Amino acid sequence: MITTGAAAENAVPAVLDVADATGAGALAEPVWPWKDAPIRTLVQRIHQLQDERAQGFRKLEEGHRQYLRSGPHYDFPGYRNTVHEVTQAFAAASREVLAVEAELAGPRAQPLLAGHVRSLQQLEQTRLATVALLQLMGTPELTGQEDTEQMQQLKMKVIKTMEAISEVLQDLRFDAESAE
Repeated sequence: MITTGAAAENAVPAVLDVADATGAGALAEPVWPWKDAPIRTLVQRIHQLQDERAQGFRKLEEGHRQYLRSGPHYDFPGYRNTVHEVTQAFAAASREVLAVEAELAGPRAQPLLAGHVRSLQQLEQTRLATVALLQLMGTPELTGQEDTEQMQQLKMKVIKTMEAISEVLQDLRFDAESAE
C-alpha cells in the first residue's frame, strides 16, 4: 500500500518554467527536467500525467452533471468554463506526454516504450472524443432525439478504451523495467 508520504517521496516534479526558476521574463523556454532522468522516472511521470487526466475526466463529468442539474435555465457559461479548464489541463498533459515520447524515441533509443506512449496518447484522444460526444448527446437540447442504443455503444467504447489504456500502462511499466 502506498502511503501519502511514500507517494510524495516518489513524486516526479512537474515541468517548471525557466522564468519561474530564474525570475526572468515570461518568454523563457520551459525546463526539460527529464534530460538525464532514468527511464523509470519518465515512466513514473507518464503515470502521474495519467492520474491528472483521470482527475480531468472526473471534473468534466461533474461539470456536465452540474450543468444538467442547473435547468431549466441551464448554466452553460459555468459548464463552458469547466470544459475550458479541463481542455487546458489535457493540452498541457499531452504536450508533456509527447515530449516524453520524443525523448524515448530519440535520445533514449527506446522505440518500444515510445510506441507505448504514442498508443496511450491515441487512446486518450479517442476517450476524450467519445466522452465529449456522450455529453453532447445528453444535453437538454438533444434529449428528445437521443439514441439510447448509440449512447450505450459509446459508453462501451469508453469502457473498452479505458481498459486498453490500463493495458498499455501495464505494458509500459513492464517493458520499462526490462529496458533498464
